[in-house]
Order: sequence, then structure tokens, then C-alpha cells
Amino acid sequence: MMRNVHLVPEDEDDIYTGYNDYNPQFDEDIDNDEGFQQAVKTSHGRRPPPTASVKPVLGAGPRPLGTAAQRMKTGMVSSMGRPTTGAQEGVARPMTAVRAAGYSSAPRGMQFDPLNQAKGPAPPLEAKAEDSPEEKVKQLEKKVMELVEESCMANSRAEFSLALEKAKEAGRQERQLVRQREQLASGEQINLDLTYSVLFNLANQYAANEMFNEALNTYTVIVKNKMFSNAGRLRVNMGNIYFKQRNYAKSIKFYRMALDQVPTAHKEMRARIMQNIALVFIRMGQYSDAVTTLEHVMNEKPDFKSGFNLILCYFALGDREKMKKTFQRLLNCALNIDDEDKYLPHPDDKHYNMILEVIRNDTLRQMEREKKTYAEKCIMAAAKVIAPAIEGSFAAGYDWCVDHVKHSMVCELAQELEMYKAMCFLRKKNVEEAVETLKSFEKKDSKVASTAATNLSFLYFLENEVGQADKYAEVAMTADRYNPSALVNKGNCVFMQGEYERAREFYQEALRNDSTCTEALYNLGLTYKKVQRLEDSLDCFLKLHAILRNSAQVIYQIADLYDQLEDTAQATEWFMQLIGVVPTDAFVLARLGEIYDNEGDKTQAFQYHYESFRYFPSNIEIIEWLGAYYIDSKFCEKAIHYFERAAVIQPSQVKWQLMVASCHRRSGNYQQALETYKDIHSKFPENPECLRFLVRICNDLGLKEAQDYATKLKKAEKARELREQQDGSHRGDRASSGSRRGSGRGIREHSAGSDRASSADSGRGGSGGSRGGSARAGSASRGGSARSGSGRMRLPDSNEPYEATKKEVDASYVDPLGAAAERPKTAARQRGQQPEDEFGDEELGDDLLPD
Repeated sequence: MMRNVHLVPEDEDDIYTGYNDYNPQFDEDIDNDEGFQQAVKTSHGRRPPPTASVKPVLGAGPRPLGTAAQRMKTGMVSSMGRPTTGAQEGVARPMTAVRAAGYSSAPRGMQFDPLNQAKGPAPPLEAKAEDSPEEKVKQLEKKVMELVEESCMANSRAEFSLALEKAKEAGRQERQLVRQREQLASGEQINLDLTYSVLFNLANQYAANEMFNEALNTYTVIVKNKMFSNAGRLRVNMGNIYFKQRNYAKSIKFYRMALDQVPTAHKEMRARIMQNIALVFIRMGQYSDAVTTLEHVMNEKPDFKSGFNLILCYFALGDREKMKKTFQRLLNCALNIDDEDKYLPHPDDKHYNMILEVIRNDTLRQMEREKKTYAEKCIMAAAKVIAPAIEGSFAAGYDWCVDHVKHSMVCELAQELEMYKAMCFLRKKNVEEAVETLKSFEKKDSKVASTAATNLSFLYFLENEVGQADKYAEVAMTADRYNPSALVNKGNCVFMQGEYERAREFYQEALRNDSTCTEALYNLGLTYKKVQRLEDSLDCFLKLHAILRNSAQVIYQIADLYDQLEDTAQATEWFMQLIGVVPTDAFVLARLGEIYDNEGDKTQAFQYHYESFRYFPSNIEIIEWLGAYYIDSKFCEKAIHYFERAAVIQPSQVKWQLMVASCHRRSGNYQQALETYKDIHSKFPENPECLRFLVRICNDLGLKEAQDYATKLKKAEKARELREQQDGSHRGDRASSGSRRGSGRGIREHSAGSDRASSADSGRGGSGGSRGGSARAGSASRGGSARSGSGRMRLPDSNEPYEATKKEVDASYVDPLGAAAERPKTAARQRGQQPEDEFGDEELGDDLLPD
């Protein structure tokens, strides 16, 4: 083998000459070379010592064959049995020359792996044990902070109970954290910031839940701990709690203790604490002390709140000059708001306009608006308070305030003050001065002129001067066409003139300008209702009900519309809802009772009519219905109470007293009925109905006065016929014809008034046939003239005193025992009694007929 090795000559300059030459001997089958395979399998092993029969072996397994072969071509055998790659004769190449190729002094059998790939991927970083004490402390601390945050978020959502539970849990976890830190004894200090946060949040949640004693105890723990810096300021919170408890002495004490803890450089915080002290003095009625405190605040850091409270104190003390002076100081308070011009668009600067769109309604802009609105509110309220007190009259006081406001930075409030001055004239019923004040706005700018003209139009409309109201409504619309109130006033004027279509157009235009204008929507519904477009009207009122959920007027209109649409179920439901809003409205109760009466539910109808009578016992219609109900139910004794009340309310109406007498007669108390008829005759001597019943009762009782009353009856009827003939009424002629016939039927037919009722009553007044008469009378009362236009049961009006009721009264006249068995019909003609319908002929005789 060695004779095939080419040694480098000594005279060659480059000892690596021929390094890349190729020796074909190395093309032998190396797959069967055990030594080579062994070298490949091991990472750092060496081949066995070479022998004469062993073929040349490469020095390194994974290196390229070509390069190793070329190296072996020019190398020589080293002392370890491997050929060296090159050196001068007799000089061995240092072993370090092959160390970079992966050779090492490691023992045989070790795998050759210069990149350490055989070991696999690097192991992951060693995680800290979760059960270590340090890790437990950190996790617990994190949990405490999460609980505090959850408690604060729940408080911001007004979930105070949940916030308190979270705060308590955070407190328990924090104490556990402290104990664990103490057990570690690692020298790590306790997290004071975390402890402070937990205690402060817990105290706040106690205060939010009105657990004031617990909150005070928690605040005390924080304040007395010297390790908490600036904790003394929390005495302000303690003072607030005492203020809520009305313990004003302690409240002032803690406010002053907190004030001592605040450095002088913090002027704003000191001013706020002093404002609280002044408010406590005001609550205690110590206005002089409050004035001293507020004067100090106004000198150090003036603001609108302190100035307004100072004005109130001077108002309570009655110091006019100080009120004026303080009002001027209030007007000079700085708003600390940037110039409003920065929000105006620039037509030439598109970039600025884009920025303006972003900042026009951002949070800062909203804060500026709120600040300005609060300042204007304080100034307006102060002016309204002092105006009646600083001068001899409130008008002069308002003039003084208006003059000073005009020369201030809020000069736009002057016109609003003048408008309020007009409203004060209205409250004092001085309409002329109010009108004059409002007329002074006609030459002002469009918005103010429109407002003044709108108020003038409404005033004239209330005074029923529709022409003037229409004039100023036109002025308001000319000044500001988009003023919905002006359009509503114009629509009202047109409505009163009967032009409903034009009124509808104005109301709709007002709604287009302001979709929340409830007046326009309500009036539009009334307009539709007036022209019988009930579905459209109902739609308007249902929309309005979505805006005004508890408006009694809107609910009534909806119920009334359903009633007119004959949807009884919906009408009943809405009236029930209305009773829930106004449970003492007698008219609504009567209306609901009327609906049940039309449906035939007499029990529910009586219940609601009776409730209506309880709340308004002077309603004649309800009294009449209740009396008719008891008569129809055969409880005449109870009906007497209602008719007596009606007689007290309307003493000039004879029909109520006649009804009382008829109830006595129906209940079998003839003596009391006779006395009542005599009393009625003494008050109304020419009333033929009373005389007719007196004649009948006296005949039944066998009294001698019957003929006297019969004579008076004849005279009364003649006198009435003469009056009717003089009036020339057709009904009077018909009545005279009925009287000459002399029958009960003729008397019933001669008028639609009380004569017809009384004649019908006397025609059925015999002792026989009373049951049948009673049944017919009850039927007439329920279905005939006893119903009003809406179908409710009632007695006749004043022109028809008691026609239906008289039929009912005569039905029980001959039956004093009430519910006794029906008497035989044949008994009606016994003992010489007259027939039912010929009472007049038998009783009065021919001599009583007119000539």
C-alpha cells in the first residue's frame, strides 16, 4: 500500500501539492469495509490499526470521500497508524491539524457528532414550580388586584351589593397574602399600596351601600396607620358620611382636620373642602359663618358654585347691597374655556375642517359645554332669586339684573331674563304687563322674536282672541319657520275656525320640524277625531303613548276611540289602565260603568257607578243611575237616599221629590208618601203630577181631601193648557186634545214631559195588575227613554221628569208586601174599582174635563 503513496519532495514549496488528485484505488467497495462502517457508526471512534491486507481507510466518517481520498494520496502514515496529510520528511504533522475535522481524544465507540445533533432538540426552559411559596404569593397578589378592579367596575354599574361582596373578598385574600409573606420570612416587605387600595375600596363600598358605621371604621383604620402617606385627606370622606347622617358638628370637625392635612399650594382642593364647610354652616342655619368661609373662597379661587351659595346666604340675611355686589362678582368669574371661534369652519382650509369635524363633539368639547351650561344656570338662578329683593318691585330688580348681564361675558342671557320677567307677570295675573314685555321683543333678532310672538299667540288664544292669536302666530312663523310651537299655535287658530284640513297640515309640518313635539301630535289626533278619521287618530295617540307612557289624557283618548270603534274589549282594557293612572277620576269610573251597563253586566256597572258616586257625590247623572238601579232591583228604600240627595242638589226640580214620594209609595209606606206629596204641593202648588197622585192616594185611603185636590188638578191643567196655547206650540195642541179625551192614555200622549209619565203611572196605579205593569215599566227603563244617548240607564232629563221611573214606581204601588205572591187578576175590579186605563174618567168625572 505504501508504494502507492506519493511523498512530497523536499524541494517542493507547497506541501499540499496534489491534494486534490484522485486515486482510483479508493473506488473499491467500501460498503464491505468493516473498519469504514465501524467508523461511520461511531461518532468519535478510531479504526483498528491497519495491516498489510487492509485497504486504506479514511480518517473521518462523515467527511466527503473525494477530499479524504485526495488527502490520503499525498499523506503519510502517522504514529497512530493513519496516513498524515502532509509534512516534510521526518516531520509529523501536529495532531491539531485534524481536530477541526472532528477528531478528538475521546475513547473508541463514541459517536462522531460535531454539531451535537444526536442529542435531539434542546430541552425546554425549566419552569418554576407552581407550588413554590414565592409563586403562590405572586398569584394571590394578582387575584387581589383583580377583585379590587371587579369591585370598582360593579360600583360604576350601580351594582353596589356585588361591589361590596368583591371588596370583602379582596380584603380576605389580602389578609391571607400578608400571612403568607410573614411565613416566608424572606425579608420582602408587605405591599403597602395593595393594602391601601383594598381598604380604601372597601370603605367606599360600605359608604355606597349606606353602611356608614362600617365605612367610618374602615376609614379610621387607614387614617391611623402612619405608613399610609397622605391618608389624612380621607377625613373629607368621613366628613361626608357625617354630613349624610346629619351630624353636622362632627362633619365640620373632620373637614377642618382634612384641611389641615392639605398643603397651601393645593388651592383647588382647599377651596372644595371649604365649600363643604360652608354648606354645613348653611344647613345649620349659621349664615354668617357660611358667608365668612365663602368670602375666603371667592377671594382665593372664585367659582360659580361658591358665588351662587354666597348670594343665597346674603339673601337669607336680607343684605341687598351685598347681593348686588356678589352678583357682579359672579358675572366676572372666569369660565376657563377656550375661544369659541376655534370651532368655526374655515372655508379655505380643508385640513382644518377635517380636524374640526373630529373635535366638534369630542369629550373635551362636551366638558366645555357642561361647564358653560352650569355657569349660565347659576347666573340665571341667582338673578331670579335676587330680582324681587334688591329693588322695590320685581320688575325693577329684573331690569337691574338685565343691565348688568348685558355688559358681561354672558350677554345672551339678558333676553332670556326678560322673557322670564314676562312669565313672572303672568304668574301674578298681570297679563297686560306680560303682553307689553313680550311685544318689546318684536324688533329683536329672529329667534327671540319668534319665541316672544309664540308666547303672545298662546296668550291671546287662551283669552279666546283667535284673531290676535292668529296674527302673532304668523309673526312667529315669519321670524322662524322651523319653530314647531309657532306652527302648533297657527294650527290651533285654524282649527278653531273650522278649517280642519289646514290645521292638519300645520300640525304635520310641526312634526316634520320636530318629531318629538307632543303638542302637535296630540292636536293632530284630535283633528283626525274631529273629521271622523278614527283609525288615523288612534294611530297618532298610540304613537304619543309610546312617548308619554303615563299621560292620562292620551290614555283616555285611546280608550274613547276604541269605544267609538265599538271595540269594547280594548276600550275596557284602556279605561282600566287609565284608572290605574288616575284612580279617583269619577268621570272615568262612570264611563267604565257605562260600558259594563251596555254589555249587560249590571254588577260591574253598579260597582263603578258607586265608586264614581263616592269620589263625586254631586253628579246628577250618577245619582239618577243608582236610583234607577235600586228601583229596578226592587230596593226602593235604598233609592230614596239618592233621590233625596238629588233634591238637595237641584231643589227647583220637582221630579226628584216626586221620585222620593213614589219610592215611599212603592215600598208600601202610604202615609209617608202622602206627607211627601203634600209637602211637594206646598212648594209646587201648580204641579199637576203631584195633584194627580194626591187625588189617587186620598181616594185609596178614603180621605175627604180627594175632591179638593181634584178641583186644583183641573185648574192646574187648564192653566197649563192656556200657557201652551199662548206659546203656540204644536205639542201644546196635542196635549189639549189628550186632556179633552179624559183618559189616562190621552194624558200620557199630550206631552213628552212629566204629564205623560204621571198619567201612565196613574193608569196602572190600581190594586190589580201591578206585577204586569211593573215588568213593563222595568223593561222600558232598561231599553227606552231611560237610556242616554250612549245607552246608559238613567232617569229622564229635566224635560221628562220621571216617565220610565214612574212606570216602575206604579208597579209596586199596590203591593206593599213586596215579594208576596201575585194577586189574582180578577181582584182588580172588585169593590167597585175602576179599570186600569179609565182611571181619569172614573175618578175625576165629566165635570173636570175642560169646556
